Amino acid sequence: MSFLKIFSVVFFLLSPSVSSAADWTRFRGPDGAGKSSDTGLPETWDATTNIKWKTELPGPGASSPVTFGEKIYVTCFSGYTTADGDQSQLKLHLVALNRADGKIAWDTSFAANTPEQVYKGFVELHGYASGTPAVDATGIYTFFGRTGAIAFNHEGKELWRTSLGTSTHSFGSANSPIIYKDLVIINAGVESGSLVALDKKTGAQVWTQPGMNQSWNTPIVVTTPTGDELVVNTQGAIKAFDPAKGTPLWTCNAINDYICPSVIANDGIIYAIGGRSATAVAVKAGGRGDVTATHKLWQIPRGSNVPSLVFHEDHLYWVNDSGIAICVNAKDGAVLYQERLVPKPRRVYSSVVLVDGRIYATSRQTGAYVMPAKPEFKLLAHNAIADDNSVFNGSLVVSNGQFLTRSDKFLYCIGK
Repeated sequence: MSFLKIFSVVFFLLSPSVSSAADWTRFRGPDGAGKSSDTGLPETWDATTNIKWKTELPGPGASSPVTFGEKIYVTCFSGYTTADGDQSQLKLHLVALNRADGKIAWDTSFAANTPEQVYKGFVELHGYASGTPAVDATGIYTFFGRTGAIAFNHEGKELWRTSLGTSTHSFGSANSPIIYKDLVIINAGVESGSLVALDKKTGAQVWTQPGMNQSWNTPIVVTTPTGDELVVNTQGAIKAFDPAKGTPLWTCNAINDYICPSVIANDGIIYAIGGRSATAVAVKAGGRGDVTATHKLWQIPRGSNVPSLVFHEDHLYWVNDSGIAICVNAKDGAVLYQERLVPKPRRVYSSVVLVDGRIYATSRQTGAYVMPAKPEFKLLAHNAIADDNSVFNGSLVVSNGQFLTRSDKFLYCIGK
């Protein structure tokens, strides 16, 4: 056996029992599913336990970080953080950090396109950096509402900028871009009421579709026997489009309210939750036209106003914005449990993450909760970082057998 082979075997045998999957390159990770195949992640942490590093950020934000190779990217805002402040001082940031030690590699900041909504009410709950970036080898793609979609290279240089509309809303802007082949696709429901695809190299508009009514969620791409489908949830209907051309494929009557949670898919079935009335819907993908009568599998009066859900072994799991953990049979919508988390969260905005057989849910101000990914409820851990009294809006990210989580003050790396 060669020296290289002997070294490889020894290295494998001596390596920690942690396995890691692909980079976390978009909102809710690979395929927008909110799950990872990584193992060996910690079940518990606090301000002094299992914190590998923490880095102070240049400003708050509700976005989640993304990872690509040895870098982490996250968005922030600064300069205007009180209702009586000066909006002309509002700056937006894309920050790159070294994956190994959390040190800031670069911070690219630029002026926002004002006027924005005043920093109060719902906007104060999440601010002006709510969209999670999407990243691949060609660059980092961001969306900052009325300031537009902006692409950067991996050194922080702006490549292009495209306006997707300048309308605003009292809820603010929240949607995240996704990358599909040579396109960057963004739900600009607030800014122009449209779903838009941009050329990844130039930012030029390739196609657009109207009808993104009351839609604050990020699309996903679902692969079916008849081709890829771009699926997004809107007020009153779940809609699917050809992601390459923007051609409408099908629509299904669903939740007649504003929609924040993103849909997920498993084995050709779309699962959607949302609305103040709390509704969950299952729809079979692959149809054409109005598929309400033919492809809707079930609908139940359970849901979530803001956080999204995950699928695991024929079950759906989520924690709603009021801090109630819910498990549903994915085949028929039967509710298997609904339990209030303790201590009771004041509010939950982030989406659950599934990893290593456990469900992790982060609240805004009362820590993170851990449950087994099983249809019987049990609270395994409640993890709070006591010396950070700011807000945690971003969802947990799984990377290299560790968690990344951001508050309005810090980015944390959590690992054994």
